[in-house]
Amino acid sequence: MSLNTQWRLIARPEGEVGREHFEVTHLALPEPGPGEVRVRNLYLLIPPSMRLWMNAKETYFPPQPLGEVMTGITLGVVESSRDPSLVPGDYVNGLGGCQEWSIAPAGHLQKLAPRPGVPLAAYRSVLDVQGLTAYCGLTEIGKPKAGETLVVTAAAGSVGSLACQIGKKLGLKVVGIAGGPEKCAWLRDECGIEHVIDYKHDDVAARLDVLCPDGIDIAYENVGGPVMDMLIERLRFKGRVVLCGLVSSYNGGVTQNTASLMTLVNKAARMEGFLVSEYLHRYEDVVGILQDWAAEGSLKYQIEVLDGLDSIVEAIGRVFHGKNRGVQLVKICDERSV
Repeated sequence: MSLNTQWRLIARPEGEVGREHFEVTHLALPEPGPGEVRVRNLYLLIPPSMRLWMNAKETYFPPQPLGEVMTGITLGVVESSRDPSLVPGDYVNGLGGCQEWSIAPAGHLQKLAPRPGVPLAAYRSVLDVQGLTAYCGLTEIGKPKAGETLVVTAAAGSVGSLACQIGKKLGLKVVGIAGGPEKCAWLRDECGIEHVIDYKHDDVAARLDVLCPDGIDIAYENVGGPVMDMLIERLRFKGRVVLCGLVSSYNGGVTQNTASLMTLVNKAARMEGFLVSEYLHRYEDVVGILQDWAAEGSLKYQIEVLDGLDSIVEAIGRVFHGKNRGVQLVKICDERSV
């Protein structure tokens, strides 16, 4: 009999996530009920927000219950179905959790139609919520106009790199801020982002003054901290800050300074946070646009994959230490074996 390996959160981390915060269990393979399907999970997405779900304080997700399977965003293949809308062999996205198999109502899953030549893993990364986040954050919150200046933090990350490339396609002058020569070179050479700042080695404030002499129209903010203050201080009149995330604070680190917020008043500027769940109604059309770009090779992305559920803690650590390249996934099962 096959057993379902599951990772359960048993303690809430106060700083970085460690193996001691989880318990691994092996239970009998679940069977679907009426209207449900059983999914063999193939890939687990490791977003920075996964760290927030472990806290006792509610965010846009309820707090992760202790002792339960850790919440996880997954891509899998239907193994058995008791709903006519999905059949064995269908690829689906869902909240399958940190486990090998999951049971879900068919209506809670997003059926996929992978294109030939596009890696399956792309549909749990750039051609999914990351792409939707980058596109809708920039277009709906940023309200870009051709010729404006866009600055993106975490610009080599999964969302940031897409925001940079989408901005360029929309006719914006794009400045990307990333950490380290390798990431900056990838942005320049592969993504075609001409203006790149290495926050680990450059004087960020001085480089912003050189690259954005007339100020910043749109800041796409993923990180927070001192760099965010620098961007706010350089906003143009009626500038916009797209607040996608504040990853610098997720492990209990940086507390955001509020002194720069007076600039929002003085410049009649706007800062707006958003959740990608607000734009799920645009999923099909946005992913269709991104899929076309990816298929023609004009949308560049990186996917880093670690093997096995045992690599979850390592994967989370790589995200928060900036060691991963692009989207961080954990491969739960080889897609060629199902």
